Amino acid sequence: MKKKAKMKRSRIARRLGLHFTVQFFTIWLLVLAIVLISLFTIMYHIGNEQLKNDIPSEVLDSLSIETMIEDDSVELPSFWPGQLEQKGYWLQIVNESGREVYNLNVPEGVPEKYSASDLLRISDTRRLNEYQVTTLYEEILGDRNLYLLGWKDVDKTRLVEWYQRYSENGKVPESAAGTIDNKAKSIGVSLVVLDENGRIVQSFGLPSEHKTYGALALIEMSQQPAKSKIQVSYHYDPASQYTWLIERAREDAEPTNQPILRTMLIVLVIIGLAILLLSLSLAVWHGYRYGGPLLLFMRGFERMGRGEYDQVFTEKERMKIYSKKGRFRARYKLYHEVIAGFSEMADKLALARNERLRLEQSREEWMTGISHDLRTPLTTVQGYGHLLESGQFSWSEDELREVGSTIREKSTYMLELLQDFSLTFELKNHTPGEKLEPLELNEFVRRAVLRYVNDVTLQNVTFDFEESPTSLRILANPKWFQRLLDNLISNAVKHNPPGTEIRLSVMREGKLAVITVRDNGVGMDAETQSRLFTRYYRGTNTDAGVDGVGLGMSIAYAVVAALNGTITVESSINEGTMINLTFPIET
Repeated sequence: MKKKAKMKRSRIARRLGLHFTVQFFTIWLLVLAIVLISLFTIMYHIGNEQLKNDIPSEVLDSLSIETMIEDDSVELPSFWPGQLEQKGYWLQIVNESGREVYNLNVPEGVPEKYSASDLLRISDTRRLNEYQVTTLYEEILGDRNLYLLGWKDVDKTRLVEWYQRYSENGKVPESAAGTIDNKAKSIGVSLVVLDENGRIVQSFGLPSEHKTYGALALIEMSQQPAKSKIQVSYHYDPASQYTWLIERAREDAEPTNQPILRTMLIVLVIIGLAILLLSLSLAVWHGYRYGGPLLLFMRGFERMGRGEYDQVFTEKERMKIYSKKGRFRARYKLYHEVIAGFSEMADKLALARNERLRLEQSREEWMTGISHDLRTPLTTVQGYGHLLESGQFSWSEDELREVGSTIREKSTYMLELLQDFSLTFELKNHTPGEKLEPLELNEFVRRAVLRYVNDVTLQNVTFDFEESPTSLRILANPKWFQRLLDNLISNAVKHNPPGTEIRLSVMREGKLAVITVRDNGVGMDAETQSRLFTRYYRGTNTDAGVDGVGLGMSIAYAVVAALNGTITVESSINEGTMINLTFPIET
């Protein structure tokens, strides 16, 4: 036993050593992974910073670096299509013959092939139909391609339309001021008209954030839109030298870009914080992983201290310990011997507790039954005793004989009752298989029947017995089995009128021995049959003067169950009753 326990401790020690070694290397792998991911994040951040700035020329610069073109086959990283679509851009790549080799979000009306003059005009005017276009020429290893990045400036189109409809000498006349003011407000923009010096001479719609525009203000908004809180579309009238502007608040404005060194420093600080948080997380995780099972054991010991052996681990806790397939979860595999031993100890304690409670309950039932069923006959005996002791009455010989007979009958009844209770208690507190020995049925049943045949008090009852042609042996307790047959036979005698014929038979059916007790008496109704083996039930067809408290058939049922047999009843009113007993034959 000690050697086995020592081997178990050694096995647990090896498992713990391996477990913590694996965790040590896992932690460093996690740190290395975080460093690599952080470096990749830096590269990713730098590569996409230009896209966030929303400057078309810089977007094209970054895009061309990550785009692979080989023999008119274009491979664009998966990140770009979503970003370009979110910004409202479309992309077209044409080869040196002017033919399109790649397109993304290209709207209808954009040609798939261009001439040299078409591409030159687009590059100079930066427009294609109603779209603004930024171009980028690229030559790598002799392959020449042109990138066209286009977008539709809705405000620019609207601005040109307003100018053509409402302008007079480059300004908005008074007659149209209310109309254009309402239109500007309805779409959430400001419309301003600048003179040749950049001063605002007219303003409509939302209030403008500017009172005047410096010489480089519009250039800054155009070249560095990410630094501005507004986006501007303009239209210039050469004749009047007035400039119309639509100002719209920039929803996706980005903060000013930081220098690369500052960005690197911020990233390194983030990496350090991430490693610190990882260490703290691992510390908390270790405490949770190794402290959780200990807390679970403590709660289990508390329940065991309260005698709750059946619920040492609650259903919720068992779901934490075991998977749906009944296997230990990863967190508890380290303690599976401890948990198994803990559960085994709890089961043994629960079994001992249940056995103690069962014995106590049996004892209480036994005492309650005795006190209840002895009260009536004892009252009768006590009453006659008081009458005889008082000396107030003179008794004739016949009266004394009647009193003595009553006392004897009640005493006999109480003696039989005590025997019934004793046998009931014994049957409830002994497991099947105890005190059993081989029993030859033909001879045993014949002797049981002869005892009633030779009883001179049973003159008006006929008994018959039919034995099996072959010897039948079963495992049984002779005392229990004798009481079983006595209860069945006496029950048939008590509950039937004089002249009833009672027949017992023994036969073999396969591997079973069958004993049949049959009578041609009054029979039983359905309710009596259903409750025949219930303790203290005496039946609806029982005469009031018949002795008994309803333990006989419940004892018979308990004896049959203790011997691994079965008992069934078949009966009809005025057609008699047949009770069949079956037991496994001893081989």
